[in-house]
Amino acid sequence: MFYKKYRNTASIANNDATAIRTTTDLSRRRFVQGVAAGGALVASGLGYAPVARSSYQQAQVLSGNHFSLAFDYKTVNFTGKNRVATAINGSVPAPVLRWKQGERVTLDVTNNMAEDSSIHWHGMILPSAMDGVPHISDDFKGIKPGETFRYEFDVKQSGTYWYHSHSGFQEQTGAYGAIIIDPAEPYHISYDREHVILLSDWSDEDPEDIYARLKKMSHYYNTRERTTGDLWSEIQQNGLSQTWNDRGMWNEMRMSDRDISDVTGYTYTFLMNGNTPADNWTGLFNKGERLRLRIINASAMTLFDVRIPGLKMTVVAADGQNVEPVSVDEFRIGVAETYDVLVTPEDDMAYSVFAQAIDRSGYAVGRLTSDPALEAEVPQMDYAPILTHGDMGMGGMDHSKMDHSNMSAEMMAMMMGNGIEHAETEYGPHIDMLAENPQYRLDDPGVGLRDNGRTVLTYADLRNLDPTPDPRDPEREIELHLNGNMRRYMWSINGVKFADAEPLMMKYGERLRITLVNDTMMNHPMHLHGVWSDLETGDDKFIPRKHTVIVQPGSKISYRVTADALGSWAYHCHLQYHMPGMFRRVVIA
Repeated sequence: MFYKKYRNTASIANNDATAIRTTTDLSRRRFVQGVAAGGALVASGLGYAPVARSSYQQAQVLSGNHFSLAFDYKTVNFTGKNRVATAINGSVPAPVLRWKQGERVTLDVTNNMAEDSSIHWHGMILPSAMDGVPHISDDFKGIKPGETFRYEFDVKQSGTYWYHSHSGFQEQTGAYGAIIIDPAEPYHISYDREHVILLSDWSDEDPEDIYARLKKMSHYYNTRERTTGDLWSEIQQNGLSQTWNDRGMWNEMRMSDRDISDVTGYTYTFLMNGNTPADNWTGLFNKGERLRLRIINASAMTLFDVRIPGLKMTVVAADGQNVEPVSVDEFRIGVAETYDVLVTPEDDMAYSVFAQAIDRSGYAVGRLTSDPALEAEVPQMDYAPILTHGDMGMGGMDHSKMDHSNMSAEMMAMMMGNGIEHAETEYGPHIDMLAENPQYRLDDPGVGLRDNGRTVLTYADLRNLDPTPDPRDPEREIELHLNGNMRRYMWSINGVKFADAEPLMMKYGERLRITLVNDTMMNHPMHLHGVWSDLETGDDKFIPRKHTVIVQPGSKISYRVTADALGSWAYHCHLQYHMPGMFRRVVIA
């Protein structure tokens, strides 16, 4: 493929794995990331000066009704090495697009590259021909080299969203940007200033090479496998018998309780608005101002845990939709999710906006400050998490912390029962795990965030600000199992990869329930295009609406869908390297 060759000719050849495993390369990149052992920010001792590159604090903002966007190759330097990125209007990230609810927008997208491209408007409710996923709708085949495609649709919603390429691995190489949609009526909340915070992960490696390495050795990027020292510590803490039994269980299953992320900070540099930790993105405020932070996870493979030490965050929107305010210290944001939070800095000082990767292999960081001369203290990363029996779908759930007062009898039965069946297609060498007892874990913040001493957002905390638009009970249920074989790096739904799968059929106008069962040890952020996923949290009257839902390891989750959008739609895990297999076409007719 020309693009792959083009990237490689602009960089040091990276086919040889040893070329990226040198101490010098890793040390230089760690300096740029701002990460050393234990998570300390380092500024000396490695003999490197800060990387000189033309960074910027915020992407260009384009507003109006008519936009011209262009795909091009662009040389970037995030780590001290020149690499070729996929840029939109010459920018990585792409420009922020600002729209107005109720208006019609036209976007002319030109492809100046040597391969097909596309743009998907993530979370937007629009006609299927405008959704931007090649070959899902018969009306969109992608944008050929040298061609321009016109997207045109009515903006029916408001809030924080984003856009990205849905072609190849272009999203991983820079083709992503924020969308801000102002409401037709005044905001229901007041604030003095806003900042967009776009999180992403960058690798100097070609994404085709990353994928090839994962297929050959799925734990290639995991440098935190067990050591003899870990074994000895466990024996001292838990005793020989329990340690022997625990190790025997994991060994028998040929699995690792350290498999938190497929692709890690070993190759990734984590960015905030296109800035490395060393570049230190900055958002300004005046003391006492109320700030609205629009936080978007535009990464390819990384879930982030976000906090601002010294400031409480009030969550006011999830995936663009207004929710009842929830005060938290921290929240997990899955790939493709968005959260809007309010903060009010009462002091003239600098605060770190700290987004650590779920596996604690690195972080993105910036600062909110009243004075650009002030620096913010960067917190230490938390300890790397370890999976438990519950994360394997082998244990029960503690429901004691959940408020059941508004929960329907049907939902209570679902929460407490199992009713899990596995299809014949789920058995075979392409699947290495089936959850024995998956539970709804809506009030579980997730591995690495449990009992950390901070108030952490969970899905159980989300309550839509407005009443549920479609209060009907579901007419039928679709149960989908998220499957995989980590050693072979194979991903599927109900044991069938996308290339061999039949479409999921929905009847126009029907109300149905989708239940997702995660039979793997990985978090899967699942994204259904074209319609809302009304997350079942136990309160039917104010169901939160999402476009992307994290399904935790060894768990299940359900949401209701109103099939009110005719046409063909994509449905997939939003982890870039899971998507080729864990993908379905949905047809609403």
